[in-house]
Amino acid sequence: MLLAIDCGNTNTVFSIWDGEKWLCTLRTSTHHGRTADAYFTWFSTLVNHYKIDLDIKDVIISSTVPRVVFNLRVFADRFFGCRPLVVGKPECKLPIAPRVDGGTQVGPDRLANAAAAFDRHGGNIVVVDFGTATNFDVVAEDGAYVGGVISPGVNLSLEALHNGAAALPHVDISQPEHVIGTNTVACIQSGVFWGYTGLIEGITNRIKNEYGKPMKVVGTGGLAPLFATAQNLFDVIEDDLTMHGLIVIHEHNKKNG
Repeated sequence: MLLAIDCGNTNTVFSIWDGEKWLCTLRTSTHHGRTADAYFTWFSTLVNHYKIDLDIKDVIISSTVPRVVFNLRVFADRFFGCRPLVVGKPECKLPIAPRVDGGTQVGPDRLANAAAAFDRHGGNIVVVDFGTATNFDVVAEDGAYVGGVISPGVNLSLEALHNGAAALPHVDISQPEHVIGTNTVACIQSGVFWGYTGLIEGITNRIKNEYGKPMKVVGTGGLAPLFATAQNLFDVIEDDLTMHGLIVIHEHNKKNG
């Protein structure tokens, strides 16, 4: 079995892959100080709930939070007796190397998204990933990550609005019935929902125009299905894109190790 770990700025996801399907997916908040023992206590307790026999042989990690990687390495070594692959580290080979400016460190989640998008849909892809940040990842015809766009995430923008304007409440994001809000909550929801709809449409169109070839737009991340209801922003929604990318990268390393 393979344990794939995707550690983001807000949440960390653990998924167990048996070679054919995901057996379970577990989610916890990302915490810089969580020890390897604490990870295992939480992980084993939930896995027992699913009645899964833990026969994990390999671990692969994607982390946008460098301080967490050490304890995840210890977690893999101590409890599963394996040295994990860490996406973005020199020892972790990619199917196709990214083509970006020299010295640029590409986020491991973006590398995983590129590998997954190419594996499932071929090249010439824009991946729109809704997380703490909203990322636009451009995948070339041969599967290489060739750049993109980073913008503030939806929830981050809502929190900043609430924290910066004392009179404005914190609201949950949803698609409003009307663009013109008739109360404060509806006004905020409209501004965020339609504002990000315009952002997504505008940036993807500019990327397509600059790229100069037909491109497929793939949405992923927790809020992708919500924004897909607005209009034809995405050609396809992939709820497990990053995790699938970790499988692709792991298999590539197994074949070429």
